[in-house]
Amino acid sequence: MTETITDRPVDTLGTRTAVTSWLADFEKALTARDVDAAATLFVEDCYWRDLVAFTWNIVTVEGIEGVRDLLAQTLDRTLPSGFAVAEELGEPAADTESWIKFDTSVGRGLGHLRLRDGKAWTLLTTLNELKGHEEPKRDRRPKGIEHGAVPNRQSWLEQRRREAEELGHATQPYVVVVGGGQGGIALGARLRQLGVPTIIVDRNPRAGDSWRKRYKSLTLHDPVWYDHLPYIDFPPNWPVFSPKDKIADWLEMYTRVMELNYWSSIECKRASYDETAKEWTVVIEREGVEMTLRPKQLVLATGMSGKPSLPKIDGMDVFKGDQHHSSEHPGPDAYSGKKAVVIGSNNSAHDICAALWEVGADVTMVQRSSTHVSRSDSLMEMALGALYSESAVASGMTTQKADMTFASIPYRILHVFQIPVYDAIRERDADFYARLEKAGFMLDFGDDNSGLFMKYLRRGSGYYIDVGASDLVANGDIKLESGVDVVRLTEDAVVLSSGKTLPADLIVYATGYGSMNGWAADLISPKVAAKVGKCWGLGSGTAKDPGPWEGELRNMWKPTQQEALWFHGGNLHQSRHYSLYLALQLKARMEGIPTPVYGLQEVHHLS
Repeated sequence: MTETITDRPVDTLGTRTAVTSWLADFEKALTARDVDAAATLFVEDCYWRDLVAFTWNIVTVEGIEGVRDLLAQTLDRTLPSGFAVAEELGEPAADTESWIKFDTSVGRGLGHLRLRDGKAWTLLTTLNELKGHEEPKRDRRPKGIEHGAVPNRQSWLEQRRREAEELGHATQPYVVVVGGGQGGIALGARLRQLGVPTIIVDRNPRAGDSWRKRYKSLTLHDPVWYDHLPYIDFPPNWPVFSPKDKIADWLEMYTRVMELNYWSSIECKRASYDETAKEWTVVIEREGVEMTLRPKQLVLATGMSGKPSLPKIDGMDVFKGDQHHSSEHPGPDAYSGKKAVVIGSNNSAHDICAALWEVGADVTMVQRSSTHVSRSDSLMEMALGALYSESAVASGMTTQKADMTFASIPYRILHVFQIPVYDAIRERDADFYARLEKAGFMLDFGDDNSGLFMKYLRRGSGYYIDVGASDLVANGDIKLESGVDVVRLTEDAVVLSSGKTLPADLIVYATGYGSMNGWAADLISPKVAAKVGKCWGLGSGTAKDPGPWEGELRNMWKPTQQEALWFHGGNLHQSRHYSLYLALQLKARMEGIPTPVYGLQEVHHLS
């Protein structure tokens, strides 16, 4: 969702000369351990984003002093070398940019460099693989069979069954991943390829049920090119927008094809960390029997959100109709001809309202605060099209290149790239927005007009990607009560702060979710949840993202203040991209590779 690919002609020779000169000077300074000389190769307002390669962390430093500090603390052990243009990633997007590659003492890295006046403005460095622990792919792929006559040969199926029978019983997993949605599955696939013994546990009976069990109209709002899983792309005839049950079946298939140790119908009861033994005790219930797993690393992969947030409203105990959180909504079929009130105005609220209207329910949306809305077609063309679209693929864009391009823009300045995109969308869809506002819908484009994706990163809420419900709101088909709150419920109605009473047979609370560390509080302890602090958000100081500025998403895919506890989540794009860096961090620890963490985040907010 960024505008970095341009139509400007690329001066490849000029780029190569400027970039190779900079890379040579940078490597010379690093080889000489001359931190000051290296720092002077950056402009004053520079940004260096490192994904594990130098820092064993996910961190962005800002300004020359930030660069100097990062190098001073990491250079002697990282031993970076071999900086060069990464020709294999293709041409850069502009004449001041280049893909780069490099080595460290333990791994190989890829990155991206933007120059300004011959100096580095933005630098991205990422760890791509560990030396001696490369994934078994392409020319390293397994043979699948040992040719010749082998006594007592075990087939592939027999080997898989033996592994499944022993792991968690005779042998312990190195990693337990709690949560078997797209995040846990993507991470499990990465860890499998790296040879890290892993068990994924999920409370649902089948892989994919986290999607399969949601309301029947749920469809991904992101396009297919944005949503590939690691290793296996969706086929070329896959729908642009995936229905939930199709995604669910794909995830179930994926767990089998990628040979994941996926334990379904598991109740994860409690977990504790032994600081002396350096291992977790994770107590689960499987098929009615309580058992204990003892992994060295514990990953909570429960999405980007925590537990459902339910408001406390007077009269909830006396309301005689149906009431539930959007996460528990069964779908619209039972409510044909009924009066429904949906509290909330973001993605789920719009989807549920539209589905209820389609079956003939009388639907009212209660909008308590303003919401950003972007039409799907406009987002596809103007925000995503350069990186994630069929035309992008036709022009040579790969998923890896698109992910790296997006990762190369530091969060501190990402809004600068986003604002022009959403200004253009607002102009293009002016009539659409005028109709919504005329209906009384409260619109916003974010605190700084940077639109949907910045809202997503900062707070994980406050937006709707319009796939049709907005027209129903604008037309009055979905009734709207905006700028109000619910003050109480009666046996058969919702009473608003405006004094208006809405008769109701159904109330849906589309009121969002808490922080992911709420799961840690339940599973481990409130003390550990407070120790790691709030998950998600950047510290931007905008609504629902309190400062101070933290530069990266809190606690996601990186070390936390609780040793050996990790959080993995986000949308399909983030689950795919960042699962690599989390998997490499876990693999390094399993292999005993030193992983001193630079810039371990401080905790400023508990939830």
